[in-house]
Amino acid sequence: MQHAVGSPLPPPHQSGNGWSPAAQHPGPHHPGTHQGPAPHQGPAPHQGPAPHQGSAPVPPPPPAPGFTPPGTPSGPIPPAPPHAHVPPAPETTGHVPLPPGGPVGMPSAPPATAVPDPATTTLAVLLIGPAGAGKTSVAKYWADHRRVPTAHISLDDVREWVRSGFADPQSGWNDNSEAQYRLARRTCGFAARNFLANGISCILDDAVFPDRPVVGLGGWKRHVGPGLLPVVLLPGLEIVLERNAERTGNRRLTDEEVARIHGRMAGWYGSGLPIIDNSQLDVPQTAQILDDVLARSIASPPKW
Repeated sequence: MQHAVGSPLPPPHQSGNGWSPAAQHPGPHHPGTHQGPAPHQGPAPHQGPAPHQGSAPVPPPPPAPGFTPPGTPSGPIPPAPPHAHVPPAPETTGHVPLPPGGPVGMPSAPPATAVPDPATTTLAVLLIGPAGAGKTSVAKYWADHRRVPTAHISLDDVREWVRSGFADPQSGWNDNSEAQYRLARRTCGFAARNFLANGISCILDDAVFPDRPVVGLGGWKRHVGPGLLPVVLLPGLEIVLERNAERTGNRRLTDEEVARIHGRMAGWYGSGLPIIDNSQLDVPQTAQILDDVLARSIASPPKW
């Protein structure tokens, strides 16, 4: 079973010029139509007497000043109408509507007598949890098995788009790592709004700390909108430590750091957000529980 990627451990909150189309080429010359004198190109170089080929045709003289050909309507010539903007047809290849300026609103709750089906509703979900909770695995599985188009957006993946100059939070949480985290979160939020504007659901995953409001849940709400449905994935500490031990590279954290993250994540208890303890659940079972939790969240959105 694959598990979520590592996440930063921030300190607790403390007080304190354009183009123009090329000119059209003139059409073929019609006798009797004035097209203006040809540009002067100077005398041709002397090449000796040319062989006799007969007399060249003489073009008709230009019309006299003030002459109006028969059939020309009188009065001033109206200006050409401006080119109106024609929106592309819906089936135009590559036409993608952009999200509106406002944030994403809450999904419409079904009638009280109906049972909401999150599998067929366009949703924006934020899956929260510590490193090793299984966020990424559950988010991918949930997105893969929905009956409507769904995207998975991982903040850790977007954060690591920075290759040169990447501020690794494991080396110390500082101004650079926090700035890159904020930039990644804003990028994820805009991507989510783009997907939703085109009828594609999305699930984002991030290790959001309840005691860090500056880079916490409020930022996601600003970037995506009040329609974002947060769900906390929080297994027991022993499960998180076991899953972290299976990792390699810089995604593996020390046991002490995992314990600190897990302890801070426990602050979500009592917050009013739905919490799933997946200590004894595999990925498909957790995704099923997630659907049940989202159905209740659609019917009665959490206050956050």
